[in-house]
Amino acid sequence: MLLLGLGGAAMAYLTIPPTYISNGVIVLSIPTTGGTVPPDPKLPNPITNPLLNFDYGLNMTASILIQAMGSPEMTAELGVLPGDPTSYKVTNGSTNPESMASSPFVFVEGESDSAEGARQMVAKVLARTKQELVQRQTKVGAPRQTFLTAIEVVEPTTPQPQLGSKARGAAAAAGVGALLSLWSTFAVESYLVARQRRKESEPDRPSSEPRGAQPLGAMR
Repeated sequence: MLLLGLGGAAMAYLTIPPTYISNGVIVLSIPTTGGTVPPDPKLPNPITNPLLNFDYGLNMTASILIQAMGSPEMTAELGVLPGDPTSYKVTNGSTNPESMASSPFVFVEGESDSAEGARQMVAKVLARTKQELVQRQTKVGAPRQTFLTAIEVVEPTTPQPQLGSKARGAAAAAGVGALLSLWSTFAVESYLVARQRRKESEPDRPSSEPRGAQPLGAMR
């Protein structure tokens, strides 16, 4: 059983396909003319560097985009079905949901059973996030000249193979094999011990001839 378990672990490691992960990052930016429209066209807003013009509104907008891109309706729109080997995650770079509105960055991670599938997933999500940003601002009636823009800080990276699933499958098979080997060892040992005890407890079989009977030759 132990050898079978080790063989199963090797088989699981060889047969489970690796997964590939690609990443991309976008950052939200305020237009150079600022986020407001001056009431007097003759007195426009001062032009500032977008990279120096961050505020908490960008963080909140990034949080809204993260929530929208992670909804079940959005995943279905992007063609990701339950059980599909290709999937994606949209986060702010942290696994802590309490820090969701902590930065204007939107991190996208795509996972697939093929390298090209992971890269295409990230590219599709980045493009859809930019589209969602425009739709949200149009819906609230924001002036066009104040629209936030999404800049790709990191384009879809080269997918890297992840061997964690293969290692977990092999470890699970090896663990099951070890448990079965222990179980079979105790089962066989218990059977042999019980069999030996039955033999020791059985009484000696009585002779087929009566104790007082004598052989025919002796009587003659």
